[in-house]
Amino acid sequence: MEAEDSISNDLRNRLHAMEAKLRRMREQRNGHSETARRAADSRNSVQQQGSELRGEITARMDEQKVVRSQAKAHQVRRDEIQKHIGALISKKRGRRGDGPSKSVIIQLSETVSDIERIENKIMTDGRLTLDKENDLIKQLRSLISRRDELLPAVKEHQIITIDLGDMEGSIQRLKAESDNEHQLMIDQNKLADSIWTDIKPMLEERDFLRAEGDRLHEAFLSERKKADDTHSSIVEMLAKVNVIRDEIKSQHEERERLVRDHNQSVRDALKTPDQDEGLVDSLSQELMESGSITFGGTVAGSEGGESSHQGGKRPTRRLRTTRGKKS
Repeated sequence: MEAEDSISNDLRNRLHAMEAKLRRMREQRNGHSETARRAADSRNSVQQQGSELRGEITARMDEQKVVRSQAKAHQVRRDEIQKHIGALISKKRGRRGDGPSKSVIIQLSETVSDIERIENKIMTDGRLTLDKENDLIKQLRSLISRRDELLPAVKEHQIITIDLGDMEGSIQRLKAESDNEHQLMIDQNKLADSIWTDIKPMLEERDFLRAEGDRLHEAFLSERKKADDTHSSIVEMLAKVNVIRDEIKSQHEERERLVRDHNQSVRDALKTPDQDEGLVDSLSQELMESGSITFGGTVAGSEGGESSHQGGKRPTRRLRTTRGKKS
């Protein structure tokens, strides 16, 4: 019994130690889970800020692209005007440009001048023959067609028309327009640079938020893994705890059974015949079957029995069944 008590106490001590360790492990798991939750909340907040900031950056960069595009348009128009200025200066100095490389504004101005000259000749020259007049009309139609081809190009570049009769004045007007387009280009580029100045710190903040979000996500994964590993250890420990609990329960039930059996054997040993239910049942069964029961002595029914009675011995007592109810 002492050995059994020692084993039982050892199991209880092991159980208490394991339950204490389980409580500590649960606290560790819950701590890791809470840390992981806080990291996830911080990560989500940082990622939301990063998303909003990226939207602002995209909007500002789109705005900058528009401004750069406008600056480019002013630059193209400035260059086109300067090309015409060069053509006018060359014409003024007596150098004519030929072929498709000639400035479109020069070509248009020359074409318009030729149209005006032919129209004026047809209307004022009375010496023209019919054939000569027809030739001039053909030339006029060709020049008008050429003018109509050149007009869209001039309008596309918003080129100022010039007066070939006032070359110096036309050159000065073109220079003024070129300077204006150049200044507009500079202003738009400055505005684009200003927008970029605003964007740069936003990009730095975006990169910081991205790195911080990555760091918090790694922290979340690390704490989540620790919580999962601790939980797995808890499950393994619980299995061992349940084995010990089952063993203690089994020993307890075995002790209770032994105590019950011992107490029952003591009660059975202390019973009198009239308290022995088994004996009572056996006698009742015998009485039902034979109709009589003998307690001690020999069964009557022989002469020997009668002589025994005559010899002074106490006769045996007979019990007979009584059928029916006495009145």
